[in-house]
Amino acid sequence: MATWFGDRPMYIGGEFVPSESGAWMDTVNPATGKVHGRVPAGTVADVDRAVKAAAAAQEEWGAKSVWERGALIRELAERIRASGDRVLEIESADTGNTIASLGNDITLASGYLDFVAGLGIEIKGESVPATAENIHFTMRQPYGVVGRIVPFNHPFCFAGAHLGAPLIAGNTVVLKSPDQSPLSATVMAEICDEVLPPGVVNIVSGEGVVVGDAIVRHPQVPRIGFTGSVPTGLAIQRSAAEVAVKNVTLELGGKNPFIAFPDADPQAVARAAVSGMNFSWSGQSCGSTSRLMLHESIHDEVVDLITADVRAIKVGDPLDVNSGMGPVNSQKHYQHVMRLIDSGIAEGARVVAGGAAATVPGFEGGFWVQPTVFADVTMDMTVAREEVFGPVLCILKWSDVDEVMTMANQLDMGLTAAIFSNDIRTAMNAARRVESGCVWINGTGRHYMGTGFAGWKNSGLGREECLEEVLSYTLSKSVHIIL
Repeated sequence: MATWFGDRPMYIGGEFVPSESGAWMDTVNPATGKVHGRVPAGTVADVDRAVKAAAAAQEEWGAKSVWERGALIRELAERIRASGDRVLEIESADTGNTIASLGNDITLASGYLDFVAGLGIEIKGESVPATAENIHFTMRQPYGVVGRIVPFNHPFCFAGAHLGAPLIAGNTVVLKSPDQSPLSATVMAEICDEVLPPGVVNIVSGEGVVVGDAIVRHPQVPRIGFTGSVPTGLAIQRSAAEVAVKNVTLELGGKNPFIAFPDADPQAVARAAVSGMNFSWSGQSCGSTSRLMLHESIHDEVVDLITADVRAIKVGDPLDVNSGMGPVNSQKHYQHVMRLIDSGIAEGARVVAGGAAATVPGFEGGFWVQPTVFADVTMDMTVAREEVFGPVLCILKWSDVDEVMTMANQLDMGLTAAIFSNDIRTAMNAARRVESGCVWINGTGRHYMGTGFAGWKNSGLGREECLEEVLSYTLSKSVHIIL
C-alpha cells in the first residue's frame, strides 16, 4: 500500500522551514509512479539564508577542539544507527532501492562517521628546517562553509557519511538533497537537529539547476564536494570557475571494466560479475562493473552461468524483503536506461537476459526494467561506451592481453576496475595498466575504509573515505617566526 509522507520542510539555521517562495516540489515513488510527498522548492534566497546560517555558526564550531567535534560526530553516528526503522521505509519508497539492501547504507554512513571522528588529531602541519636561525612550520585551518551535493542512488548514506570530513575539520555545511529522492534528507535533518548546534549543518531541497548552482556560485562557499554524473560534475566546475577560485572535488560516474583471465574460476567470475553489477540497486551505482571482459576460453561457460543467475532475480516491490531488484529511480532515468537497451539491440548485441521493460503486478505505474545482460558486445556499440547507470551488464570477448587493456582504457572514465586471475603477476600487471582509481583483484564492489576511493580521468577529482578527504577540507598556511 502506498504511503503519503506529507510535506517535509528544509533545515536552515536549526529551524525547519518552507522555501522563501512558498513553492513545493513533488517527490514520486518510483515503484508506483505516484506522488508520495513534497519538499520545498528551494531558491537562490534559501541558499543564501543557509550559507549565512552556516557562516554564523562556523566560528564557534571551528573553535571546538577536535575531541569535542569528534564526540558530537560519534553521537551523530549513533543516532543514525538508531534511526534504521524510520529511515528504511522512506528511503526505499523514495529511491526504489530494495529494503533488504538498505541496512548496509545505515552501517556505512554511521561507520564512516565513527572513522572520520578519530582522524581529527591527524590534521597536522609540518616543521620545516628552512633556515638555521628561524622557525618555519605549516598549520591547517578550515575553509569555513562547505557545500555538499549528494546523488539519488544512496541519498541517506551519502548525506550522512559526507558530513564527517568537513565537520571534523572545523567547517560548517550546506547540503543539497537530490532532486529525485529528497525525503530521507529530512530525516537526516532531524538527526542533526538532535545532536549539532544550530547552523552547523543546513539541508536545502530543490532543483539542481537552481539550488545546486546557487551553492556552487555562492561567494561564501569556497569548498564544494559533489557526487553524481560526469555532465553535472563538468557543469559544477564551469559554474565555480565563473565566480571564484574554488576547491572542488568530484566523485563521478564510471563504465567500469571487469577483466577475467583464462585461469580464473568461471563460477567465481560469474558470481562476482552479478554481484558487481549491483542489481539490488537496479544497477544504479557508479562503481558497478558494467563491462565484463571474458577471455575466449571461459567466455561461453561464464555467460551461461550469469544468464541463469540474472534470470532468477526477482523484480518486485522494494519494500518486500524477498525482492532482488526494484524499479529505476525516475521516469526520466527509465527513459535513459530503455534508450540504451534499445540501442544495444539495434546495434547487434545479443540479449541473453532481460532486454525490456518489466511488468510487476500491482505496480503498473512504476519505472520497471528487467535485469539485462548483453553478450557479443563490442566497443563500438553505444551501450558499451555510455554509462547506463541501470541494470545492464555488457559482456565482451577477448583473446589478447594488449587487446583487452586497450578495450578497458578506451573510454574517458576511470572509476573502478576488477581483475580476476590466480596468477599474481598477471593480476598485478593488469592492475598497473588499467586506468582506474580503484582496482579489485578477485573481488568487486567493497569499499575499504581508509584506503581512499576516487576516479581517474572524467570519473573524478580528489579522494574520499580516507585521511586525504579530511585534509582536503582544510587550507594549509605557512608560518615563519623570525628570531
